[in-house]
Amino acid sequence: MRSSEQRIEWLFINMRWFLLLAVASVIGMDVSFREATFPRAALLLLVVGGVANLTAMMIALQGNTNRSIRNAMLLYDILLTVGFVASARNLQSQLLFISLVPIMTAALRNSWGSSIVVTMGIVLGYWVIAWVQGGYRHAPSPLDAVAGMSTPIANGAVLAAAGLAVGHIGSRIQLSLLREREEREARSASALRAAHHRASIVFDLAGTLSATLNYQTVLEAALDISRTGLNEFFSDPKELSQVGLILLVGIDQMLYIAKARGISPRDEQLRFPATEGILATAMRGTNPVVSNIPADDPELSRLARIRECQQAIAVPLRAGFECYGLLVLGSSEPDLYTPEFRDLLLAICNQAVLALQNARLYQNLMEEKDRLVTVEEDARKKLARNLHDGPTQTIAAIAMRLNYVRLLIERDPERAVQELQQLEDLARMTTKEIRQMLFTLRPLILESQGLIAALEQLRQKQQETSLLPFHLDAERAVDQLLSKDAKGAIFYIVEEASTNVRRHACAKNLWVRLFQRGMSVVAEVEDDGIGFDVAALEIDYANRGSLGLLNLRERAALVKGKTIVVSSPGKGTKITVTVPVEDAQKDSGVLADVADWSPS
Repeated sequence: MRSSEQRIEWLFINMRWFLLLAVASVIGMDVSFREATFPRAALLLLVVGGVANLTAMMIALQGNTNRSIRNAMLLYDILLTVGFVASARNLQSQLLFISLVPIMTAALRNSWGSSIVVTMGIVLGYWVIAWVQGGYRHAPSPLDAVAGMSTPIANGAVLAAAGLAVGHIGSRIQLSLLREREEREARSASALRAAHHRASIVFDLAGTLSATLNYQTVLEAALDISRTGLNEFFSDPKELSQVGLILLVGIDQMLYIAKARGISPRDEQLRFPATEGILATAMRGTNPVVSNIPADDPELSRLARIRECQQAIAVPLRAGFECYGLLVLGSSEPDLYTPEFRDLLLAICNQAVLALQNARLYQNLMEEKDRLVTVEEDARKKLARNLHDGPTQTIAAIAMRLNYVRLLIERDPERAVQELQQLEDLARMTTKEIRQMLFTLRPLILESQGLIAALEQLRQKQQETSLLPFHLDAERAVDQLLSKDAKGAIFYIVEEASTNVRRHACAKNLWVRLFQRGMSVVAEVEDDGIGFDVAALEIDYANRGSLGLLNLRERAALVKGKTIVVSSPGKGTKITVTVPVEDAQKDSGVLADVADWSPS
């Protein structure tokens, strides 16, 4: 956009072209009437004037409005005017109109006083030229007769009056341009201050949100800063009644009110499908959506306070292609949410989404940490329980029977020898149980030789301490498809399930199968025992003392796997674990902290 100085300069350039053309036309008409030749001096001045004006045009195109250049062009206009008047003896009165150009130039570029000085100077110059040239001693031309030529004094007086008028008009135009520039600068300053306020608000928001990882605090801060932003834009924000809502997408893909200001507790329980009105439009788009009649909105109108509002706005909480929800504000005043305020709200929501993502990640991390601690604690309890129910009881029994053997040595030595043989067998069995526990706590063979070898060793150790047949059917290629975490998860699931079968199923056979199915690895643990009612067991499962099935599912979930339990009374049990190959190949390291512990 051109400045006022540039517009004035282009006005002068166009006026010079017009006046040069007018002078050439006037002199040409006079020459044709008198059948004379075109004055050489006038022709030279026209050529010089055209070249100078073309130069001024090139300078203006470069945006140069230097004061010295403007003063030089003003002097050029004055000299050109005097030159034309002096060179055209028969047309001095007719060419006096060109003197209005430097007069107007002085008024617009300097002041009315400057235009008066220029006017008086041109008038005096005209009188001097007329006196030197002897007034009107030459024969008047036809144009002089038509125009009714006056004396030089009268012409000078008319020029002075016209110059004063033109100078006054020029000064008024200059004043108007100055006011326009001041208004434009004021608007620019106001826009700059508003931009500064918005930047300050967004900066404060970023600082506030980055200072907390609490999910609820982030939502509170978003609503508070939206209100603060409104205070920055309007002078009387205390008189405004505003409703504020944070709507988030729930598991059922409906919007629920996560945080609210200015609505009733009953309305806070409402849920919105976001299929109509501004909620649907904002969820599908990236920009704020405004409703000037919120009471007619098919979904927002369910809120009693929104029906009382004159205007409402919904801003998406969007990160990339995912929309987490909406920030919804309602105002008791119309036309409150200006485009500038909408931009501010959009910036607030963008910052809030980032903080919301961080808070969610932190919350998930804390929940995962608590869950891992729980798993480790359950593993410790299981270890303590197994030691108490197994080796500890056996060792206590060995100690009691050793005392009995000591008495038998004195009374019945042969019987004492038999008892010692039985104690030896019991001690060896206890040693095997302890080794079995150590193996399940830290199966080194799983790390060195792989899952198939670990399952084979598990089968051997369980058959050393149990008469239950353990049938293992595993595809060797599966070992190459699984990550370290996936191998650990499948091993502990099989160990836990087989231990439960030996203790509770009263089974005659145990089958463990490991194979590939499409892009997944499948592990099955099946028995022909007494079975159980899965649905009945899972009722109020979290309050039960044993969490075996839950641990199996969580163990598989750590490697993005799924666990399915199929059983019924009298028909045995089958546990199927499916782990995606593409996820199993990524070593996430999640199991590294808990791989040493078996779930309860």
